[in-house]
Amino acid sequence: MVESREDLLEATQPDLDAMAEELADLGGVDRRAFLFMTITAAAATTFAAPALPAQLRGAGPGAATGSALRAQPPVAPYPLGNAEPPAEQFMPYPGGTGSLMEKLVQEHGVAVFERAPFSPTPWPGAVPATDEEIAFLPAHRLSALIQARKLTSVRLTEIYLDRLERLNPTLLFAVTIMRPQALAEAARADQEIAAGRYRGPLHGLPYGLKDVFAVKGAPTTWGSADFERRVIDEDAAVAVRLREAGAVLLAKLTTGLFAQGDQWFGGRTNNPWNLSQGSSGSSAGPASATAAGCVAFAIGTETQGSIVSPALRCGVSALRPTFGRVSRTGAMVLGWSHDRVGPFARTIEDCAMVFHAIHGADPEDPSTVTTPFAFDRDVKLDSLRVGVDPNAPAEFVARLRELGMRPTEIGPRPTVAGLIPALNVEYAAAFDSYVQRKAKEIGLDLDTVLTLPTNGQPYPGTLGAPATAGTPMARSDWNPRFVAGRTVKAFEYLQSQRRRYVLIQRWAEFMSELDMFIGAPSADVSANAQTGHPCVVVPYKFDVPPAPGERANAPDTQALNAQPIGAVVVGALYADDAILSLAHQFQVNDDTYLRHPVL
Repeated sequence: MVESREDLLEATQPDLDAMAEELADLGGVDRRAFLFMTITAAAATTFAAPALPAQLRGAGPGAATGSALRAQPPVAPYPLGNAEPPAEQFMPYPGGTGSLMEKLVQEHGVAVFERAPFSPTPWPGAVPATDEEIAFLPAHRLSALIQARKLTSVRLTEIYLDRLERLNPTLLFAVTIMRPQALAEAARADQEIAAGRYRGPLHGLPYGLKDVFAVKGAPTTWGSADFERRVIDEDAAVAVRLREAGAVLLAKLTTGLFAQGDQWFGGRTNNPWNLSQGSSGSSAGPASATAAGCVAFAIGTETQGSIVSPALRCGVSALRPTFGRVSRTGAMVLGWSHDRVGPFARTIEDCAMVFHAIHGADPEDPSTVTTPFAFDRDVKLDSLRVGVDPNAPAEFVARLRELGMRPTEIGPRPTVAGLIPALNVEYAAAFDSYVQRKAKEIGLDLDTVLTLPTNGQPYPGTLGAPATAGTPMARSDWNPRFVAGRTVKAFEYLQSQRRRYVLIQRWAEFMSELDMFIGAPSADVSANAQTGHPCVVVPYKFDVPPAPGERANAPDTQALNAQPIGAVVVGALYADDAILSLAHQFQVNDDTYLRHPVL
């Protein structure tokens, strides 16, 4: 045990001598200077001495020791953009990836990594008479029509393109409509199908992609005027998988500014059921376009509610998968340990059909894993272990009980105190290059901004801040959510991540006897952003939605039209197929999904 400074110096002298000799042999550092500075620094660190004077911190060549640390030219840090992932990767399974893979292979054998076929049921009877009827068919019904050659991809693509172009001025859900490319892809799909080269249930189906995903030849704007004309010369992994499955990309659909809300540089994306209301976000365009019958399905992303919230608002079916099940390569990063990719569609079976094609590991996205997916259209509800929160939607639960569900009442979900808003750190890191550039562009001193007490108010010069004297810009795409995380201490961040792991363990224990649970709508979005659990959104009734803070059917809400109301089912990790199967059983015994907005 070291008792004093003298003890420390005596104990470390042999090691320091050896290190100094090696450095001298390499011609790097004067031996005496090295020993002096190292011993002084060690003493200061060990005994909590005051900060060393500048000359003892190696202020450069010719420092006050009179000797000799050689000047080394500064090396600029490796430049980082938005996408490069950190070395540490989030894994929601408490035992880690290795133990998850071992468990799956033990339970399923090596077939666990094989993709089972997905076949929609054949189409009976005649094709619907009108373009509008066709437009609002579920994707799996359109798939059956195309496979039976009762409907061509070109005709379906033209129906959707016409609707996109007609309704976009009202709904503002599309950034780029890709008519020439889409018609060429549709014609190729028809040729392949006619030649017997059928690729599967997505072949020929037109879809939309949230404009956080890169696609060659089309702008990728992230909802920002700063990137309105930017074209990234790569295709996102999910776009590649869908192209290989034969799907036809119609449009880049809107995202709120940098994946926040439903406001983007072109305006506000609107809810087709209520044009006075935004579609919510940030997957604003995918939800709105799907609800309006302008795509067969759409792909969105979620960091913390960006699939669940717009799906509930616009009354469509959606899946927020388990973290790591769909590649995010080529997508804008908000949070490496939070971001997820999932489908919007008119039915739950549509979501299962799309997810079947896009899930699986990607070596370019180190967070991804392959786990089994076996959607069961005929699942017996009494075979599923379903928890029900006392605040779960009563009508939804009652109908599932009638269909055979035998639920267990559950209490509050686990929480862990002391979680700092660590997502802000990921935001700040992902957008550092943009923040640095934008700060220079608008004349903002980052050092000053980081020390301003904001009290929840926007930073001066940022979007939403009042214009004041000296404000560089009264409005810009500058966003303080990418600045706040810069001040979090590394120690605090790491301690918070340790607490996050405790939360994951407690959720694993809570879910150990459950396949899924039904909570209050969106009540577990924030928790599951931390834990990685999946959920489905399924519309279950029409009602006048209350305004925030109001009860349903309050007198001042009566003027609004009835809109679809959705329920949320949260699954155990990797139980995406189970929650889809339960929601499908509800949906095929209910007619809510058959109604659509009049536009």
